[in-house]
Amino acid sequence: MELERIEIVEDRTAASRCDEGFLRVSRLLLRNVYADGSASVAYACDVVSRPGSDAVVAVLYQVEGKGGGRRVRVLLREGVRAPVYLRRHKNFVHPDPREYRELAEVVAGIVEPDDPPGEAGLRRRAALEAEEEAGCQLGPEAFEPIGGETFASPGVSDEKVYYRAAAAALDRAQEPSGDGSAMEEYAHLVVCDLDEAIERCRTGAIPDMKTEVALLRLADHLGYLPQLGCFADELPAELRARHRRLGVEPPPAAT
Repeated sequence: MELERIEIVEDRTAASRCDEGFLRVSRLLLRNVYADGSASVAYACDVVSRPGSDAVVAVLYQVEGKGGGRRVRVLLREGVRAPVYLRRHKNFVHPDPREYRELAEVVAGIVEPDDPPGEAGLRRRAALEAEEEAGCQLGPEAFEPIGGETFASPGVSDEKVYYRAAAAALDRAQEPSGDGSAMEEYAHLVVCDLDEAIERCRTGAIPDMKTEVALLRLADHLGYLPQLGCFADELPAELRARHRRLGVEPPPAAT
């Protein structure tokens, strides 16, 4: 199904309170208090929040081949993102001619209030999102952390993003069922090489920050060097000894 357009049926902004709706805006007056007892002048600060505040990225990948012929494939989800699509109705200092009919992203979802706390809850949420958005049925234990969490836009929102990754049989992935909303019905799946996906992020073909962060972390997690198209264990001994994952732990050894 091809998207023709998104129509604004009604703009309810003027009749809505900032503490209503899926996204809430807290309009605060703050001041900084310093250790020496002094304080700054009061200043306005708007904070955008949503239920749960936090989100989990679930990077799904598959390592194909053996030895020097290995390559990493990743699963991306392409769908419409209305806020980005609607940029066409605004004027920007730097004109943006792109239509953004669809946007490729890694699988991700928001933390729900009934999720268990801690690592168990994050892995459970990652597994649920993988099934809902990519049709991949994986146990929570399949998901490994790939580095620490990040804030999506700390000057505006308190949302924090957690990163998890799991190996999956991508050829068995099914078209996503979605969450039942119209925003999800246009989505479809794409599988591509990891280095190609990273390149598309850097050229702007995939203009999604969490996806670029997640893919680069996945490469380090696996010891894969996308610029060279090889794994660290294929490097000469001297370079192999110098290779570091820079905070991203390697996957557990196979037993």
